Amino acid sequence: MIDVEAGIGVNYGMVGDNLPPPNQVISLLQSENITRVRLFAPNHDVLLALRGSGIEVVLGTLNEDLPRLGSDLSFAQNWVQTNVVPYVGNNVHFRYISAGNEVIPSELAENVLPAMKNLDLALKGVNLVIPVTTAISTAGLETSYPPSAGAFSENVIPIMGSIASFLAETNSPLLVNVYPYFAYIYNQGDIWLDYALLTSNQIIVRDGKLGYKYLFDAILDATYSALEKIGGGNINIVVSESGWPSEGNGNITTITNACTYNNNLIHHVLGITGTPKRPGKSIETYVFAIFNEDEKNPPGTERNFGLFYPNMTEVYHVNFGF
Repeated sequence: MIDVEAGIGVNYGMVGDNLPPPNQVISLLQSENITRVRLFAPNHDVLLALRGSGIEVVLGTLNEDLPRLGSDLSFAQNWVQTNVVPYVGNNVHFRYISAGNEVIPSELAENVLPAMKNLDLALKGVNLVIPVTTAISTAGLETSYPPSAGAFSENVIPIMGSIASFLAETNSPLLVNVYPYFAYIYNQGDIWLDYALLTSNQIIVRDGKLGYKYLFDAILDATYSALEKIGGGNINIVVSESGWPSEGNGNITTITNACTYNNNLIHHVLGITGTPKRPGKSIETYVFAIFNEDEKNPPGTERNFGLFYPNMTEVYHVNFGF
């Protein structure tokens, strides 16, 4: 399996009209000792700023490029030649390439695996060994409670089964966006806030011999269970997004709650506890996101997931050095 190391990265979203230039952002990440960053699509100014920074990059493709990436190998080869090759030669380390973000389930879902295969071929064609994967949300889970019952929806099982086979064959992880915040706001009658915020000091959910104090672990293990049911039991999961908004939904989205969640998240994943289903296993995780992004839609919480304001002052303090 690919070496999924304990480590914290951040998502570098750029849907804003007031964000600082990339060279300043990369300097900010270095000052915070953040050594991994996820980009949703190639941005050449960012990639140039990353040269020699020591920061590893998860590079995504635009969702709208998936049909061409999957159907046209030369398009995938050109994508790699344009967005990867020049930077590898200039000391940029690509950790993973992600074919799209949260397109399963959707009308684009059938394009994901062909795109992954062509990107993999294109990388190998220029002698680059970079794991190719995709990022999914938990919307494709039909069942997630209890975690051992986790299963993908019938309509995505064929697609996810084929993707799991590819990931196992290439020793690549699956990227999963894990948001206890959304699970909580849609089911406040059954979910306690401390279970969602990773502040519980007691077992909240019993699942056979396993006990869960944190919703984050339960979501992650439900996804592992779903992978097991489609033959992907040996695939590692990288948490490609997780976070908590600091504004936009009343007293749930306070700066205090966002600060609590993200600091507890970092402390948890940098420990060696793992999850109940995968004890002692590292949980590579990317916090969403660096900045509040003022052009995200709909307005409200979507614009308030940032750790920093666009002027690079902290929304709240996060300790990346646990």
